[in-house]
Amino acid sequence: MTESTHTSTASPVAPAEVGGLAPGGFEPLLLAVLSPAFGYALRLARNRADAEDLVQDASLLAFRAAHTFEPGTNFKAWFFQILTRCFYARHRRQQRRPTTVDLEDTPDLYLYSRSAAAGLPWEGEDPASLLIDRLGSERVEAAIEQLPEEYGTVCALYFTEDFAYHEIAAVLGIPVGTVRSRLHRGRKMLQKVLWHVAEEAGIVRDLAHREERP
Repeated sequence: MTESTHTSTASPVAPAEVGGLAPGGFEPLLLAVLSPAFGYALRLARNRADAEDLVQDASLLAFRAAHTFEPGTNFKAWFFQILTRCFYARHRRQQRRPTTVDLEDTPDLYLYSRSAAAGLPWEGEDPASLLIDRLGSERVEAAIEQLPEEYGTVCALYFTEDFAYHEIAAVLGIPVGTVRSRLHRGRKMLQKVLWHVAEEAGIVRDLAHREERP
């Protein structure tokens, strides 16, 4: 009896297709996040050359792990998770720049109390939002960089990259509850830094003078 043979006509699966990505689907997703990824890497690494290396390393690792990405989920969060792991693998022993503001024991509603003391009645508006609008994105990012690393990274992902709590948790490999607690404390610290930056930039003085005008 002759054993019948069966020849499969299915085409081989490319590595990037295993997770459900269409052929050529990885590159457009990667290109779309490279710009914000470099900004995030720059905040982590603190210099352009290291940031470029981080993005390059993360891109290679992401390509190799493309089969683990689930189409329909947040590719940016997935890539930032790989980028963050690359950073900690390469720079775990490096220290961040020392902060220029004492951030310990920052009280609640710090900006409200300092604004009132400086004679800046916000009339129910959020002082943090108003200061952020006047400071501009570059100064705000510089303020976030002054926070201790564990709080600054969470604040950067939340305020700058617009990640949700569960996405930040996935990026950093920590529980959502830890994200919430770090963000809560980071916000308090950020209020103090924002006020300090606004004073140095003359924004507090200008606003106070405006309030004094009849």
